[in-house]
Amino acid sequence: MSDPRIIAVTLDERTILWRSADIEQERRIAIFDLIEGNYFAPQKAYPDGYAGPYKIELAVEEGRLGIAIHREDDTHLETYVLGMGRFRRPIKDYFAICDSYYQAIRNATPDHIETVDMARRGIHNDAAELLKERLEGKIDIDFDTARRLFTLICVLHIKS
Repeated sequence: MSDPRIIAVTLDERTILWRSADIEQERRIAIFDLIEGNYFAPQKAYPDGYAGPYKIELAVEEGRLGIAIHREDDTHLETYVLGMGRFRRPIKDYFAICDSYYQAIRNATPDHIETVDMARRGIHNDAAELLKERLEGKIDIDFDTARRLFTLICVLHIKS
């Protein structure tokens, strides 16, 4: 039986040096929303026909993203590694716009908050499309899953 979805996600906490309360909230929401609804289907056929559900662990090492995929019983299936070079700019832009957004929601007008939020969503959407493209042929994911995974990838890139 096929069940192409993520049922648990963890982040390599060794990668994350620091995160603000706002970023921690983003992380919690992204994981909650990801578990509540996602589509995640590795394209490799496993010998026993296993097709989900999956547990994943995200880690960044030496500029590459590792997506470790496990069965429901925690047995490791495989790890995909993606170079992060094409994500550097979207991650940087996303951090910058998120900082602007957090400042705006504390003391800006509703019109300004809406403008900043639209820009934030645009950057996030473009990065989600890039992630889908980079995983093409390896892991099939839907747009919402890509957005939430991109949020978690950003959390892994926080340095200080």
